[in-house]
Amino acid sequence: MNLIEEFQALDNTSLQIALTFLLVLFYIGVVKVSARFIKRFGKRQGISMARVVYTIKYFRFVLFVFMLLFVGVIWDISFEGLSVYFLSFFTVAGVALFAAWSILSNITSAIILFFYFPYRIGDRVRIVDGDNSIEGILFDLNMFSMIIKNDEGHKVTYPNNLALQKAIILLD
Repeated sequence: MNLIEEFQALDNTSLQIALTFLLVLFYIGVVKVSARFIKRFGKRQGISMARVVYTIKYFRFVLFVFMLLFVGVIWDISFEGLSVYFLSFFTVAGVALFAAWSILSNITSAIILFFYFPYRIGDRVRIVDGDNSIEGILFDLNMFSMIIKNDEGHKVTYPNNLALQKAIILLD
């Protein structure tokens, strides 16, 4: 390698380092802004702090995955060499996710319920589900389920993904 090629390689590496640094700063900024927005939204809607924390962690994880993808693009990582590993990983993950699709749908439903659920913890609700209707006080909402305390004092767990599909009536 002659001196010009070494300088060009150094210049390219410096640019990659600078872009990676800027991307990390951007990631930190977006994480802080989104966390502030989610906390403010949670307080305004009267959502429990535990649900707010779950939602912030979920968004942080998704943003981190995107940041890693962008870092791979910046550093020109050869996806040809990694394709065998990615293919193997996604095959195993696909089988695992297919087997556990309800867990993912419950987590996704929890995010949707976080932003659009019109009821609060402590409200008396009825979930209309034919012969399996549930009535009681909304006790808790977490990442996987709603917990409803019925009139007998029992806590009934109802999956979030089904809560999005069924009619929920607010009782006085």
